[in-house]
Amino acid sequence: MESLGSDEAGARPVSRSVRISKPQFRAVLRAADAPRTVWSAPDEATVVGSGAAATVTADGPNRFERIREAAEALFSSGDVHAGTEAARPRLFGGFAFHADSVAGPPWEQFPGARFVLPRVQVTYADNGTWLTVTAVGPDADPRTVERELDRHRERLRSLPDPGPPADPPGVVGRRRTTAKGDWRSSVNAAVERIRAGDLEKVVLAQALDVDLGDDLSVPDVLWRLGEAYPDCYRFLVEPVGDDGPQASFFGATPERLVGLRGRTVETDALAGTTGRGETPAEDEWLANELLADEKNVHEHELVAETIRDQLAPFASSVNAGARRVKRLATVQHLWTPITAELATDEHVLSLVEALHPTPAVGGLPPDRALSTIRDTEPFDRGWYAAPVGWVDAAGYGSFAVALRSAVSREDSATLFAGVGVVEDSDPDREWDEVQLKYRPILDELERS
Repeated sequence: MESLGSDEAGARPVSRSVRISKPQFRAVLRAADAPRTVWSAPDEATVVGSGAAATVTADGPNRFERIREAAEALFSSGDVHAGTEAARPRLFGGFAFHADSVAGPPWEQFPGARFVLPRVQVTYADNGTWLTVTAVGPDADPRTVERELDRHRERLRSLPDPGPPADPPGVVGRRRTTAKGDWRSSVNAAVERIRAGDLEKVVLAQALDVDLGDDLSVPDVLWRLGEAYPDCYRFLVEPVGDDGPQASFFGATPERLVGLRGRTVETDALAGTTGRGETPAEDEWLANELLADEKNVHEHELVAETIRDQLAPFASSVNAGARRVKRLATVQHLWTPITAELATDEHVLSLVEALHPTPAVGGLPPDRALSTIRDTEPFDRGWYAAPVGWVDAAGYGSFAVALRSAVSREDSATLFAGVGVVEDSDPDREWDEVQLKYRPILDELERS
C-alpha cells in the first residue's frame, strides 16, 4: 500500500525557491544527500534532487492508483512559493515492470513503486537556475525552510570545482544471465507461438552483470551520457534509507512513455532498430533499409496502433505524425510521435497505467506476452523497461520508459536490454541487437 513517513502523513508541504548562480551539474550531484534524484529530458528543465522531504511507496497491481492517491493527498494543501513553475516541488520516481515483482537481485531495495519529494532541488531551467527547499512534517515551518534555503544557497556557492570527469571504471568481469543456446530456444519458441496465433509479438530481454575495476562515479557517468545522448531522457533513482551499499538505477532512454500538461498528451512509438554507419552514406543507407524493412515496420506499427488504442478512451482526438528514423549515437530507431487532446481532465498517472507496458517493451496480447516474459526470462526485470518520471501538484508530469539502463552498487553493475520478437525474427540477429543496445551504458563503463 502507499505510505508516508509517520511524521509526514497528513502534513502539508512548505516550499520556497530562489534563483541562484548556475553551479556545475556534477558538483551538485556529488554533494547531494541520499537518496539522489536526476531528471533531464528534451525540452524540459534538468533537476537534481537531494534527500527526501517525503516518500510514497506502493506494491501490487494497484500500485499506480495508490501512488496517485498518495500524491494527491500530499499535494492537496501546501504553502508553496516558487519563482518559476519549473522550480515547484515534484515527486520523482518510478514503478516495477511487473505487478508481482519479486525484488530479487539486484532489485532488493526497489519496491513495486516509490516516489520521492526531494528535500533540496536544483532546477536548471530556460529562465535560470533555481534552488528549492521543501519540508513536510514537524519541521515544515516557513521560517525554518527559508533559513535552510539561505544555508543551501551559500553551500552551492562554495562547491569546489569537480574537475574533469573521472575515466570510466573499466569492466573486469562479465556474467550473462542468458546463454546463447537458451536464447535461440526462447526466441524460436516465441516465434512458434506467434505463427500459431497465440501471440502477435513479445519483447524478450537479457541482463548482463559486470564487475568494475573501480567504484562507479554516478555523477560522471550521467554527465557523459548527457554528452553522448542529448536527445534522450536521463534519470537517476536511488532507494531511501536502506542499509548496505547505495544502489543507483540510472540510464539514458530514447523512449518517452507520456507527457501531460493541461489536456495535451505527448507520447511516442519507438520500435524497430538498426545500427549506425561508419560513414554518412552508410548511415543513410541503413536508415533507408530500416524504413523499408518489413519485419521492423510491422513491429513498429503494432506499437503505434496499440498506443493510439490505449489513448482513445481518454481522448477527444489522437494524432500520429509521420514515421521517421530517430538517430542516436549507437543505433537508429523507427519513431512516430503521437499527440492527443483529452476529453476531460486526467491525472498523468492514469495515463501511465493505461500505457504501461507498451508493446515496445511487453508485447501483444499484453497478458499473454507478460506471461511469456515471466516464464522465459531467467531474471526479474525490476524497474527495467518500466515508467520513470515525475508528477506535480496539478497532476501533470513526464514519464519515460527505463531502457538503456543499469543498476549499480560501488564496483558492480547490472545492465539490461531487450528486443521485439515477431513472426519472422531470427534468434542470431536478435542476439546481435541486444548487444548493440548494451552499448550506451557499456561505453561509459569500459576503459578505451
